Amino acid sequence: MALTQEQLLGALKEVCDPYLGRDFVSSKSIKNISMTPTILSFDVELGYPAKSLWDSMRESMIKAIQQLPESRGLEIRIQFSTHIVAHAAQGGVQLLAQVKNIIGVASGKGGVGKSTTAANLALALQAEGASVGLLDADIYGPSQPMMMGLSGRPESTDGKTMSPLISHGVQVMSIGFLVSPNEAMVWRGPMATQALEQLLRQTNWHSLDYLIIDLPPGTGDIQLTLSQRVPMTGSVIVTTPQDIALIDARKGIRMFEKVGVPILGVLENMAVHICSNCGHAEHIFGEGGGKSMAAELGVDYLGSLPLDINIRLQADQGLPTVAADPKSPITEMYKDMARRVAAKVSDKAKDFSSKFPTIKISKAT
Repeated sequence: MALTQEQLLGALKEVCDPYLGRDFVSSKSIKNISMTPTILSFDVELGYPAKSLWDSMRESMIKAIQQLPESRGLEIRIQFSTHIVAHAAQGGVQLLAQVKNIIGVASGKGGVGKSTTAANLALALQAEGASVGLLDADIYGPSQPMMMGLSGRPESTDGKTMSPLISHGVQVMSIGFLVSPNEAMVWRGPMATQALEQLLRQTNWHSLDYLIIDLPPGTGDIQLTLSQRVPMTGSVIVTTPQDIALIDARKGIRMFEKVGVPILGVLENMAVHICSNCGHAEHIFGEGGGKSMAAELGVDYLGSLPLDINIRLQADQGLPTVAADPKSPITEMYKDMARRVAAKVSDKAKDFSSKFPTIKISKAT
């Protein structure tokens, strides 16, 4: 007896998307089913980048299908692809035409590894198959030029806009490209905010699925103004397990909630140190504080990263961990977090503003 489409979909309903928590049929990921007496083929279209998981997902689907007696002798062909769409940002903020989704990476205080996390998150999304940009929004202490191994000034063909610099396939813009590394940015809040808006809107971003913004630390006037003016799809909060860091991380979460920016999750950095000599694990900054805070506040916990000297050394050398060591366990941690963030974005309401017709008013003749 030949395999039917109903039987096929029934089998695929037993295979769950590990990041959306739903089966691939319910998530409407199965496309273009074709069945002949000898060949079964279909496409799987994901709304978030997960290229490194395609083989394992394909294997799980084939195993589920092969449980059906009717599948015997069939050649099974499954083609994966990624289709990332724009999702809604907070209301009343002008969107960017060439950027589908903007993700802010924030912390309530400095020194928790926010910029390193932002760089590796951008690289992880790019490695998983997305088109990614990285905006260094820390006007007073830009660090992305060093972390991403970039120098020089952006080019401008029209005197009004700038082209981003490229590092490891990621489009990057920073105030650090426009000023001397030794120059102190002695600007008041409104000037810093205006400078960031110019960097955001006068950069020729090219067809980005995600723009990662490394936001300045803190929850003061500058951070509040930026969160109101930048059309963010969501934000990631970086903290350490230390109590003093968690206090400020809570403030960051509350700030984004007040301006209508969804919290995509909490990432716990420097969670544990493994001695390179003896292998002893020590929780220098405390244990489980970020996970407990996320559960208490009802936001997703994205996972934890270790306090590892290689993360610091690689960032200082302009080659963040995801680019420096693509096969390392720490890189896989960053990729897992990137997939969690992107899957969370894919589950948000879509942005249909570009679909609306433009209304023009003219005088009657």
